[in-house]
Amino acid sequence: MTRREDVLLYAVEDGIATLTLNRPDKRNALNGALVQALKDALDTTAADGDVRVVAITGAGEDFCSGADLVELGRIADMGEAESLGDARALGALFAKIRRHPRPVVALVKGRALAGGCGLATACDLVLAADHAELGYPEVHLGFVPALVMTLLRRKVTEGTAFELVTRGERIGAIEAKRIGLVTQTFPAASFDDDALAYVRDLAARPVKALELTKSLLYELDGLDFDVGLERAARVNAEARATEECRAGVRRFLDKARG
Repeated sequence: MTRREDVLLYAVEDGIATLTLNRPDKRNALNGALVQALKDALDTTAADGDVRVVAITGAGEDFCSGADLVELGRIADMGEAESLGDARALGALFAKIRRHPRPVVALVKGRALAGGCGLATACDLVLAADHAELGYPEVHLGFVPALVMTLLRRKVTEGTAFELVTRGERIGAIEAKRIGLVTQTFPAASFDDDALAYVRDLAARPVKALELTKSLLYELDGLDFDVGLERAARVNAEARATEECRAGVRRFLDKARG
């Protein structure tokens, strides 16, 4: 199934929903319409039982260059109340990714900068071509990448996060993987095939196990240790009760006995 919108392409095949930022002439820069289209698509995929994994990518050479220049001009003239509403709209997109019941994977080629790097950081997994560049250059504009810091602080060390957002430098995908910003890198020449194979392999995992794993992993953030253990025990019991788990255990035992 494929559906085309002005700023976002939406396709579902073999359990993988691919959301393609479709503003290649603007390096897939984020504007209000694209942010809203992404939120709508995430809602759609969350409600679609046939979707096992969501992949976010960009049309053309780049993943996403950040905010659209028109949006930046508008931001400069906003009052405090309007700025707060605008920031909350982007924050709501990041929250939808984190709260989505199934894995959301960023497929990064070319540049992922500022809000575009924030979008990738918000995803559960980030696959990048080895030539890709990532960074948060907002400091050079006197701006603070505040929303992404909520996510970034959970993915890299405190000192690394501080350096990334205060120096505002671009880093290559290999370095981004070393510090934990990127999950896996693949050669640029074979990136599309390698990333698709990775996502297909993820989509082949038992869907309920993936859902429970993602929800527990993020729910544990900030919980007291004992409270977290109790919550984990309940998720463990819930997972054991699924037919996927029972069938998997039976297959394992049959193989071990054979």
